[in-house]
Order: sequence, then structure tokens, then C-alpha cells
Amino acid sequence: MLTTAFSPHDHSHCITTAINHAQDLCADRSVRLTPVRQRVLELVWHSHQPIGAYELLASLAKEGFNSAPPTVYRALEFLSEQGLLHKLESINAYVGCCNPDTPHQGHFLLCQACNQAQELDSQYITLALKHSAEQHGFEIQSHTIEIVGTCQGCLDKSKAVEYKI
Repeated sequence: MLTTAFSPHDHSHCITTAINHAQDLCADRSVRLTPVRQRVLELVWHSHQPIGAYELLASLAKEGFNSAPPTVYRALEFLSEQGLLHKLESINAYVGCCNPDTPHQGHFLLCQACNQAQELDSQYITLALKHSAEQHGFEIQSHTIEIVGTCQGCLDKSKAVEYKI
């Protein structure tokens, strides 16, 4: 079974894999993954729930890192530029990128019940958008697609509650 944000899995593996991958990518690109940047990335990957800058700031402050907002925003900007995370515009929060090797736009399923986010394989969505935009004489600079709904786990829980009533 495919491991997703919406399926039970060993989430510590997600975090370890993401950090190891980030370290390798940054080394290959000759850019610095400083301790604060790495910690921000770890905090973003802490769960599949998007996290906002001020939540990150509070966590960093508790851990003794510089608690000035520019610290977090610079780290988020760096991590975004390196393709290590995505910003969910509708909720002004961040999630880890599942495929940081290849530059791409973000397409996400967002569960309104458990607040988990799952990045989609976006190659077909991107091609469809590009084709449609070209038909209108439009060149897409960037986009983020956020599809809000309910994941299977939350649907199952909801049905279980309905049957108990």
C-alpha cells in the first residue's frame, strides 16, 4: 500500500528521510542547511499537518533558537527556494515537499477533519493546466492547487459514529 499522510505509517521514517534527503540536496547544491534551517524543516515534517510561521517561531523559542520572526521567515524562504517545502496559500502554512529533487508546483489534498495534507503526483495536473492556459494565450508563472475534503480515515470514523447513534 502507498504510504500517504492519510494512511497509518511510521512517521519518524518520513522525518528521517526528509532530513537526510535535504542534507544531501543542500550539499550537492553547495548551499548551507544551517541548524536553524534544518530544525525548521524537522518541525514542518513533524506531522503531515501544515504548520504556520508563528507556530514554528514558538517551537524554536522553546528550544533556545533565535525567536525573532525574520529568523523563521528566512529559513522558510530558503527551504522553499530549495524545493524542500511548499506553502499552502489558503491557510498560510507550510508542508514538507515529497519530491524536492524536481522543481514543481504544489497540488494538495487537505482533509478538513484531521487537517492532514497530502501532496499529489502533479505531472498530469500541471500538463492539463499548461495546455488549458496556452489555449487562452496565457503563460502560468506559478500556482498552488489545494483541494479540500475529507480523507478516508475521517470518513470511516464519521460513519462509525453514525452507526453508534
